[in-house]
Amino acid sequence: MPSALPRTEHVRLERQGPTLRLFLNRPEVKNALSARMVNDLQTTFDAIRDDREIRIVVLRGAGGTFCAGGDIKGMKDPSPVDELKAANRRYGAMLETIDSAPQAVIAAIEGFAMGGGFGLACVTDVTIAQVDALFAMSEVTLGLVPAAISPFVVRRVGLTAARRLGVTGARLSGAEAREIGVAHLVAADAAALEAAITREINHILRCAPAAVAETKRLMRSAAGPTPLQALLDAAAESFVAALRGPEGREGAAAFIEKRKPAWFAKVE
Repeated sequence: MPSALPRTEHVRLERQGPTLRLFLNRPEVKNALSARMVNDLQTTFDAIRDDREIRIVVLRGAGGTFCAGGDIKGMKDPSPVDELKAANRRYGAMLETIDSAPQAVIAAIEGFAMGGGFGLACVTDVTIAQVDALFAMSEVTLGLVPAAISPFVVRRVGLTAARRLGVTGARLSGAEAREIGVAHLVAADAAALEAAITREINHILRCAPAAVAETKRLMRSAAGPTPLQALLDAAAESFVAALRGPEGREGAAAFIEKRKPAWFAKVE
């Protein structure tokens, strides 16, 4: 049964036959993840979950960049701890929803895929990166913890690679993201990115949609019985503790004031 697409504010939806193109749509802030955007993503994937006429979702960012990460300015608001924890938990739930979607999900990465955007790139079935795109688990550079995204990053690239990225905040090019397994394909430029998206769509359209959904379910099961819900609950608590602690406050202030945080140092 065809689904009615929800009305969204920070996500733009474009239906093209069996493909739903979904654009993170806050280009003025490099598509930073607002609470509204997280809700829009959750609502959209919930709405199409049982719709087998939508066979593919293409996830990308408006304005030439994928996602610069969480909305740091929004996080600086003096929200109660329980609200902050619930917001982080909702982001983890949204990642789990995309990860478990029965449709094939493609991410097209250009510009930045930082923090929460890095997490989004790790829960799709096919991730295509423009070669000059930049990926990073950037939370630690802001005094924060990559809480909700860490389980998905570890599943994607393995523990040792995830640990290196998590504790250094190192930036990866599109080619480097492919080397460690975040991305599957690399495109030389914008035209090549569009061509690669079309190729992958056509590959998927040769496949039976129910078989795709069941294959995804089986492969997720084969990855191991991880108690993901409990892990994401604990991750939300860690995130709020970091956000409300001295490093999180300093990191947010430095970001907003466009300066280096107090702990920043460099060796020559």
